[in-house]
Amino acid sequence: MGLRIDNVTYGSGEYSGYLAMPSRAAGPLPAVVVIQEAWGLDAHIEDVARRFALAGYAVLAPDLYARKGVRPPPLARDRMAELLDFVNQHGAPVFMDESKRQAALATLPEDRRARVGESLATLFGGIRDLGAYVPALLAATAYLRDDNERTRGQKIGSIGYCMGGGLSGLLACHDPNLAAACIYYGSAPPADLVPRIACPVYGFYGGNDKRIMDALPAFTEAMARAGKQFESQVYGGAEHAFFNDERPSYHVAASRDAFARTLEVFRRHLGG
Repeated sequence: MGLRIDNVTYGSGEYSGYLAMPSRAAGPLPAVVVIQEAWGLDAHIEDVARRFALAGYAVLAPDLYARKGVRPPPLARDRMAELLDFVNQHGAPVFMDESKRQAALATLPEDRRARVGESLATLFGGIRDLGAYVPALLAATAYLRDDNERTRGQKIGSIGYCMGGGLSGLLACHDPNLAAACIYYGSAPPADLVPRIACPVYGFYGGNDKRIMDALPAFTEAMARAGKQFESQVYGGAEHAFFNDERPSYHVAASRDAFARTLEVFRRHLGG
């Protein structure tokens, strides 16, 4: 199947993203918003967008770090690739543990240490306030729902990974017309926002992902208490970021099963 790929702008030109859809599909298409990891809109997320497009959806992957098509230098694609390489080499703890992070940074040549350190500092500022990205996501769903002629009036689902998983949950709290939200190893939305969720939510988690797994029971309880539909799938032996096939954490069996289940979620709730 051929795909049509476009780099699009929306939200009066404030936001931009990577749009993929089947080139020969007739009629309007249901849509999926694919939400980036902390590493930004990179080759991996673009590949994920194409996978869902090949399944018959119009897929928009917003570039959450860009405004009017431009990213801050510390979050540029080459800088994010350099940062991810640093994390892959030294392990996930350098991303979350200050002392291990500083020890690992100290092993880098001075110029690279300065770049990676600046990118880390800028990245952490954004991760601590995920709500700051919600307007960009609402602009993305509005663009698909109202402005793009190939998706206008169709149902929209969301899926996100890591940081994007948390944002997929937040989008469900803020977009009352979202048809379904999938969270891959992302943080749960604040408990006070859970009652605002109007669509089914599906979570996919690695059993060895302690930080996320520790918070899962509270999220499950909050969803049940609010009368919301939530289903979770936990993969024993899988780590955080098990779906990213460019990282050491990749778990093929978990990824295969999660992708199949996600396609079924979208088939059931997006129709088309």
